[in-house]
Amino acid sequence: MGGMRILDLTLPTPAENLALDEALLEEAEAAAEPLETLRFWEPAQNMAVVGRSSYVDNEVHQDACRELGIPVFRRISGGAAIVTGPGCLMYALVLSYENYPALIVVKQAHAFVLETLAKALSTILPSPDQPSVGARRGAGGEGPVGEGVRYCGTSDLALEGMKFSGNSMRSRRRHLLYHGTILYNFPLEMISRCLKIPPRMPDYRNSRDHMAFIANLPVPADAIRRALISAWNAVEPFADWPRELTSRLAAEKYANPQWNELL
Repeated sequence: MGGMRILDLTLPTPAENLALDEALLEEAEAAAEPLETLRFWEPAQNMAVVGRSSYVDNEVHQDACRELGIPVFRRISGGAAIVTGPGCLMYALVLSYENYPALIVVKQAHAFVLETLAKALSTILPSPDQPSVGARRGAGGEGPVGEGVRYCGTSDLALEGMKFSGNSMRSRRRHLLYHGTILYNFPLEMISRCLKIPPRMPDYRNSRDHMAFIANLPVPADAIRRALISAWNAVEPFADWPRELTSRLAAEKYANPQWNELL
């Protein structure tokens, strides 16, 4: 199997960045052969993003977001709301069912992608004599120190019991979009201010509030990029990304209040 395409591209607006993830999936669906991509981007401003079927008021402190000037958007995939911005690396994978038939089963898709990411990120963690997440996480943290990055819950990545990555997926006939967040230098208090406790919580959370549950991965963004590029053999740079489709999706969907306030 050849290497997948790599695209490290942050567009000017949140709507365009959300649209590009969907456009890469649609481009792959329209291609005659499997077309796989790894994309990175990092927002220039803080924003909240709810899942495709989320009720905004159930998951987002809308008054706090308005006070802080944080817009709320809706993505094409499922899952609960997130807050992202500078210090949170976003990634997106478009994977082919022809290349990975087992991914048609949702549980197996989560496990395959997140176990691949966990293994890659574990290799770049600081050495044991450097400060760890466990030394900085505060009261309430769970999980043994030194266990490495783990796939936890339905679609989380955690280090020493502290979540640093939330992920979700969107399936089409021939391809899968799997995308998520990797907190590495994000002001975590923004999450507590902007997001309510989610309606569904994984067992490993143990009812912890956001600040006792979420942490930054103590690794620079460039090292994260390199680890994921290596893990997915993403060696084919490309410049001809789907500009027209991205612009149309941004205008018609992601910048449209009717989409973002759908539920």
